Amino acid sequence: MAIEITDANFEEVVLKSDKPVLVDFWAEWCGPCRMVGPVVEELSKDYEGQAVVGKVNVDHNPGISMKFGIRNIPALLFFKNGEIVDKQIGAVPKSVLNDKLAKQIA
Repeated sequence: MAIEITDANFEEVVLKSDKPVLVDFWAEWCGPCRMVGPVVEELSKDYEGQAVVGKVNVDHNPGISMKFGIRNIPALLFFKNGEIVDKQIGAVPKSVLNDKLAKQIA
């Protein structure tokens, strides 16, 4: 299951992770976010032990959202060694996110 990432635990969960991290910035009122949500959950199971997969509710965590300039959601950021290495804005098929995450593990 995807980890709930907050302003309070972002540094520990994402920036200090020794594994690649996929962060889904979303909101309950966002239609495309609801389409991507189940895909993110599937990826969290597919990559268990290999990567960290988490979700940030932008309404509840404005600090992280502002820090990374999130203006459009869903916004999916890929981190490795505390740095953004890739990103995807908008709803896309699972294969797109799978390919981007797999590249960070290889």
